[in-house]
Amino acid sequence: MPRRRRFKQILTLKERLEQEATRLRAQTAALPPCPERERLLRKAGQLESASRIEVWLSSPRLAPPE
Repeated sequence: MPRRRRFKQILTLKERLEQEATRLRAQTAALPPCPERERLLRKAGQLESASRIEVWLSSPRLAPPE
């Protein structure tokens, strides 16, 4: 059975999501209004929402009781 390639992430999930959203928004600045631009803006919004959800899920208030 082949071994899985594993590596340690340098950036947190929140940071990676925010970077990708910023990259997509910068990419849409150069595009004229078109379906592709709308798709990229929607994807950037989804990434920002995922970043907020990740912060919420990792908050100490959601930790299981001890």
